[in-house]
Amino acid sequence: MSAPRYWKDKYLLFALEGTYGQDAGPTGAANAILAQDVTYKPMEGQDQERDLEQPGMSANGTIPTELHSTLSFTVDLSASGAAGTAPAWGPLLRACAVAETINAATSVIYTPVAKGHEAGTFNLNIDGTRYVMRGSRGKAELMLDAQATPKIKFDFTGLFTLPSDVAPPTVDLMSWIEPLVVSHQNTPTFSIDGVGFVMKTAKLNLGNKLENRFLVGAERVLITDKSELFETTVEAKTLAEYDPFQKALAMAQVPVELVHGTEAGKTVTLSLPTAQMQRPSISQSQNIKEWPLRLVPRAATVNSQWSLTLT
Repeated sequence: MSAPRYWKDKYLLFALEGTYGQDAGPTGAANAILAQDVTYKPMEGQDQERDLEQPGMSANGTIPTELHSTLSFTVDLSASGAAGTAPAWGPLLRACAVAETINAATSVIYTPVAKGHEAGTFNLNIDGTRYVMRGSRGKAELMLDAQATPKIKFDFTGLFTLPSDVAPPTVDLMSWIEPLVVSHQNTPTFSIDGVGFVMKTAKLNLGNKLENRFLVGAERVLITDKSELFETTVEAKTLAEYDPFQKALAMAQVPVELVHGTEAGKTVTLSLPTAQMQRPSISQSQNIKEWPLRLVPRAATVNSQWSLTLT
């Protein structure tokens, strides 16, 4: 009898592809991912019914179609530790319709991109069995909640490949930097429309629409549209200080800025220059009145609806 295979004994690698769907060959030395909450579905798709008309009463069986794989996980949202050096999670975000601009020794800037979306190859080795996802593109959420480490949640879809028995790789995770807790000390700025707020939670959903397009001549996972949404919960103010109801009624587009980190090489700035205020709500926590707010990042010019800058 063979020994059991352990789920925890897994190694995740990812590399961007030069040509869509061609295995990028990620390595443990250069492309290891330090992930949390991994969920993998290796053989998703449809089952076409045969509907055969034959004597007797029995199942006809099915034919698998539109085969693909899905992979979800979170990573720490932390800068690289050196200004102008891309973080370890950079390639993952680039596979979510995001462009990366590196200014040497100064900054790394991530912005949405409408065309020319990159894709990549995942290798997931679970205790000696390797699962490969080619042509992978994804969705992403940036989450910054008070008294928790900031995260990026990814949901990827890729082309199906038969798994194989392969020895686990040796991985190098040194490029993954320990995160800073979102707190009063570590997160010096959170403002909406230039007004500072006491913030409890903040999340930017990139809103990518992923679709499988499996036809004769090409099988691809495409990002066909996107609709970003920023959600935050803040302590309520007097309406004289700030009136989100009037802003929502006027369909006002306001700037949002969140700065996390205080040291060079470890600072992350999320900016939404023109976010439209949606209808606010009211809640409470610890008997403190709060405003759950939703804002839609609008693009004043193409691909300008948000930016994530590491300095």
